Amino acid sequence: MTEPVLSHQKCRGMRDLLPADMTRFRRVESAFRAGCLAYGYEEVKPPTIEYLQLFTALGTLTPGMVRRVYSFLDWDGWSGERVVLRPDSTIPVARLYVENLSPRVPVRLSYVTNSFVFEQTGNKKRERWQCGAEFIGGAPVVAEVEIVQLARDVVARLGLDGVRLQICHAGLLQALIDELGLAAAEKERLVETALDGDWRGLFEALSVVGQTKRYLLPLIELKGDSVGYLENIRALSSSAREPFRQALDRFIEVARLLDELECGYQIDIMAVRGFEYYTGICFQLLTGDGEKAGGGGRYDNLIPMMGGPDIPACGFALYVDQIMDLLAEEESSGAAVAVVCDENSPEALRLALDVAGAIRIAGGAVAVGICRGSDFLDRFRWIVRVVPQAPGTVELTDCKTKEKAACSVTEVIEKLVS
Repeated sequence: MTEPVLSHQKCRGMRDLLPADMTRFRRVESAFRAGCLAYGYEEVKPPTIEYLQLFTALGTLTPGMVRRVYSFLDWDGWSGERVVLRPDSTIPVARLYVENLSPRVPVRLSYVTNSFVFEQTGNKKRERWQCGAEFIGGAPVVAEVEIVQLARDVVARLGLDGVRLQICHAGLLQALIDELGLAAAEKERLVETALDGDWRGLFEALSVVGQTKRYLLPLIELKGDSVGYLENIRALSSSAREPFRQALDRFIEVARLLDELECGYQIDIMAVRGFEYYTGICFQLLTGDGEKAGGGGRYDNLIPMMGGPDIPACGFALYVDQIMDLLAEEESSGAAVAVVCDENSPEALRLALDVAGAIRIAGGAVAVGICRGSDFLDRFRWIVRVVPQAPGTVELTDCKTKEKAACSVTEVIEKLVS
């Protein structure tokens, strides 16, 4: 009977990161960590597995997102707690703060983590890497502007052009929906569909309101690039309820400060997506073709809902996979030096290992091999060939210039490492 042939392939929606990919991954990670260090953020790493109720009991994820988490019992049997592979990173970091650092404020935390979301077709990524930062207990307006600046600083460190900033306000959108005077059930359905990106119900509700609240439709349709556009809306909204006017005023404060700092942006009130915990300004970083490369915002209710102190918070995440795709292809960061010998003898191998060890001690990165062809050597800038017949002497080849020279190991170290 013929044994079945097993297909050894990665799971759908997962990605292998090859050496060149990891070079770009580390470049994103290094730029992010350098930016966070410059702004005073401390690094943390929450666990990959969290209790499901962390995401459901607080209502912090939309129903659509909850249906797409990877969940399972943490031991056999019905008595086990249901856990998930984290579908989001902000919520676990907020829990980490409440459990370990509260009530210390202000706290600036950063992290590099993966998250997992089930995608039906498997054609899109199910494991997603993020670089994120959370500012807990920061002053209003200043904190929002700081996280926007930090996100843009990391993008600048990576040398990415054409990434634009889009801002909106989740609290203002919620207040706008409240202005419609809907019944509770109808309002809940409208909020749920809007957070999943379906705005048809909102436009239908606005058409019923008509001209009685003339400030609502212009706000939904607004695509401005300065605080003046928001101030025009405020001039029309004198009859609005207090929560609407307060949210609009806070949005204007942040936009005005961004204007003063010459931080370009586009306003789009309908840019809120996915999570329900945002309460204030939100922003997205968009690539030239409109793909989202990062985003974040204010979430003042999240930490109190977890049993922590009543303190404000805001944060953002950069999407590593999308940003990696924007970076130019790079060679992997392997060893630039090869130490080789022409014969497979104990004496030749010992000399090669001794030379390689000396270069590594001095701080160099070295690969050792037996020279039997060019395939192994094509990846290196420098080749050091040991000569058993002349101990203490090696042949150094510069693969860029093709120059060869006989020298001592000390001279090699001085040339390659110093």
